[in-house]
Amino acid sequence: MREVNPKQTSRAYAFEMWMNAPMPMVTFFKTLNVSKLVRVSRRTGLKFNMLMCYCIGRAASKIKEFYLLPVGDKLMQYDSIAVNTIVANRDSEVSSCDIPFTNELEEFNQSYLHLTQKVADSCINHDLNDSMVIGTSALAKYEIDGAVGMYSGVFNNPFLIWGKYRRSWFATSLTVSFQFHHTQMDGAHASKFLDGVQCEINELKI
Repeated sequence: MREVNPKQTSRAYAFEMWMNAPMPMVTFFKTLNVSKLVRVSRRTGLKFNMLMCYCIGRAASKIKEFYLLPVGDKLMQYDSIAVNTIVANRDSEVSSCDIPFTNELEEFNQSYLHLTQKVADSCINHDLNDSMVIGTSALAKYEIDGAVGMYSGVFNNPFLIWGKYRRSWFATSLTVSFQFHHTQMDGAHASKFLDGVQCEINELKI
């Protein structure tokens, strides 16, 4: 992680326009076809949430804007990304767990299982301060149509929220919300990312 001069990046105009905006966050909604993830999860025993996080990481890793993030009044450049998940811990509360992203599904799965179990047992968050972290929150027991994340003014990280997937005769769908800081990316980047998540789901090989 290192500070960069916004004027020497493609986000120069966005930095000037949005860094001091009272509400710089934008939220998009998209309904994904997750039929393949459901089938893979049932066939292999891999967790559906892990597969979602993996596809999110894959899609984000191909978009350079995900490696930039406004932190405080600075623009920071990262060399790696991570995907965060919320974990139900042994105290019946929730803890936060950052999972380093890797293109290797087996490696990502092992990190996911190890770290989420560690966080669940210890009730201590696992934070990766040297990676650009994509937040996620899965309300898998509940049918929701969408959610708009909270802007605290402290964390500017991109964030996805989803609830329970819905089955129909022809497909299984999942509506996700994606919140991002306008300094980090524009709507076109966000749309490309969400399309990328669908592509990663469709092209998952296992």
